[in-house]
Amino acid sequence: MNESADTRGAGIRGLEREVVGWSFYDFGAASFSTSVITVFFGPFITTLAAAAADDSGMVHPFGITVHPGAIYPYLISISVLLQICLLPLIGALADYTRMKKLLLACSMIGGSGSVIAMLFLGGEEYLLAGILFLFGNIFFGASDVLYNAFLPEICAPEHRNRVSAAGWGLGYLGGGILLVLQYLFVASAEAFGLQELDAARISLASCGVWWLLFGTFALSYLRQRRTVRTGNGPLITAGFRELKQTLRSIRKYPQTLLFLIAFLLYSDGIQTVTTISTQFGQEEIGLAMRDLAEVILIVQFVGVFGAWLFERIARLLGTKRTILLTLSIYILITLYVFALLQGKTDFYIMAAVTAMVLVGSQSLSRAAFSRMIPSGREAEYFGIYEISERGTSWLSPLLFGLALQFTGSYRLAVLSLSAYFIAGFLLLLRVRFTRAEQGAEEFDPDPAAAPHPS
Repeated sequence: MNESADTRGAGIRGLEREVVGWSFYDFGAASFSTSVITVFFGPFITTLAAAAADDSGMVHPFGITVHPGAIYPYLISISVLLQICLLPLIGALADYTRMKKLLLACSMIGGSGSVIAMLFLGGEEYLLAGILFLFGNIFFGASDVLYNAFLPEICAPEHRNRVSAAGWGLGYLGGGILLVLQYLFVASAEAFGLQELDAARISLASCGVWWLLFGTFALSYLRQRRTVRTGNGPLITAGFRELKQTLRSIRKYPQTLLFLIAFLLYSDGIQTVTTISTQFGQEEIGLAMRDLAEVILIVQFVGVFGAWLFERIARLLGTKRTILLTLSIYILITLYVFALLQGKTDFYIMAAVTAMVLVGSQSLSRAAFSRMIPSGREAEYFGIYEISERGTSWLSPLLFGLALQFTGSYRLAVLSLSAYFIAGFLLLLRVRFTRAEQGAEEFDPDPAAAPHPS
């Protein structure tokens, strides 16, 4: 292995600028997940679609009859399927070429530009809004892959828990700060003569500006390294060739593959708990929208503390034991919701604890995986990691929906999610982190490979 192209043996000293820049990228980019996906875009496009509905209350995109309220869930599903197809290809292409930083910049510009363009949408242009969201979410997913792939390059393995936690924490902090500003703006919009739809449109555009501003700052600190991997053939097909090789080669790393499967299960449970929490609060506890907004803000800012807390716990217990601890807490959360949660105060406690373990489990999982992948293949393996996170995002919600449909109980539906945490916990017990890291370190790119054509 050519250590000049990698920093696995280096510490953070000498790379402080890149660590700071990398951490602040998520300070801007996380606003897409927080404000666009979680808060504003769903009600925004539903309002646009309802305004465009016919006398039967339906819209007909591309000749298909759809209820206005179903537009947003369908868009999420379509964007996830497109990401599953595209993200590993983007990751492979980034490792095959010297374009990782350029591709990250293009993803940032494409994603933020898609959201900013929503400022100019008319009152019934739900179809154009949907297309812009699809582009924005795909670019956001690509941005995540490329951003994560920089982690092994900017610090040595022993520092990655701390750096990954800092990135997650700053992401939650940045998303939370912008969300506070947006809520203050929406609350005072009427005083400025703005309708609710106009306020939502401006809030969405502000996410794009926020992402672009801090993303540009972060990129100015990151540097592009020489790729470890080279080869022959047209550049346009490089991503497909490398993806095929990745899917073959990952079988050589059984512990890394086992970790991915475990992560696939418990991450899906985490995402579902996060996405259904506001629905549970509204339907089961009877919380008002203002209360739910407060919960979202609690999650953002408590998550910053969670990143710090679990990084320090990992220093004492080790990464694997700490991730197992977070999964144990998730199992207890589902039991708490099922048996004990009653009112507003209980719900706020549940949200705060969930926020802490969410950031802790995700940041430590990312850091652990970064130590289990071979040098020079960071982006393509993080492409696989990203679809492990997104690829089954329909399974856990499906289980939740079926449980709710057949039992009529939100509490039993939440309890059913514990199956994902238990399964992920049991599989993670079998993962040998040290063996996985040793396998990645033994990887040596083919020294006979010919230089890639410019």
